[in-house]
Amino acid sequence: MLINGQASERVAGDDRGLLYGDGLFETLAVVHGRPCLWVQHMRRMESGCRRLGLPRPDPEQLREESHRVIPRQGVGVLKILVTRGCGPRGYRPPGDPLPTRILYFSSCPEAAESASSAGVAVRYCNLRLGRNPALAGIKHLNRLEQVLARAEWADPAIAEGLMLDTQGLVVEGTMSNLFLVRNEGLATPRLDHCGVAGIMRSRVMALAGTLGIPVEETDLRPRDVAAANGVFLCNSLIGLWPVRSVAGLEQDVRAIPDALKRAVEQERRAP
Repeated sequence: MLINGQASERVAGDDRGLLYGDGLFETLAVVHGRPCLWVQHMRRMESGCRRLGLPRPDPEQLREESHRVIPRQGVGVLKILVTRGCGPRGYRPPGDPLPTRILYFSSCPEAAESASSAGVAVRYCNLRLGRNPALAGIKHLNRLEQVLARAEWADPAIAEGLMLDTQGLVVEGTMSNLFLVRNEGLATPRLDHCGVAGIMRSRVMALAGTLGIPVEETDLRPRDVAAANGVFLCNSLIGLWPVRSVAGLEQDVRAIPDALKRAVEQERRAP
């Protein structure tokens, strides 16, 4: 682990990321020692910093530090966190912040191929996402809603939980974005009021466009999920997961275009 470029596992007790969740993070898949979709992750971090009023970290400095923490030919996950740094007591942010950079690598096997072919079972979470357009789409450090939602089940047969907002709209999974296959195209929830605009979500939409598959961002409810021809989840680590059942209702994993699945798998490994 590197903290501000130095090998350490200790963060200052007055760091605003620790005290208030005042910061951002990116989670990158690492394949053969290489962080994937680097440019897209850096663009999202830059956008999030701009929206939160955080100084933008130097992408080249982050790249150099990432090479230092990732083992040669390592396979796993690189996490990059940027906080507003230390500051005086109280919510008011310092006028001239000195951000904290944290990078660490976690070694883990790649997602099982069975999930990509057989599909996964998902449930609905009881916890609802709060609506706040000012934070919608940002991968900020405040993940307590996802923590509490993920604590709702321990059944290993359930791979993910779908989260609704306070208006009853389906927004995303606890760790993933959602797509429906319907009407010869794709539909995905709008993220105007809450949710994370995932890197793989944006890439799926772009790839679908190149394949001539229309994509609609729209309001979705559980009844829309139940009526879909197919359902899948995505993020930068898992790629694309077909969903075989939602809350016990079976879904057809064959409805997802094979060309899209192949394109997403190639994209997931791209530098």
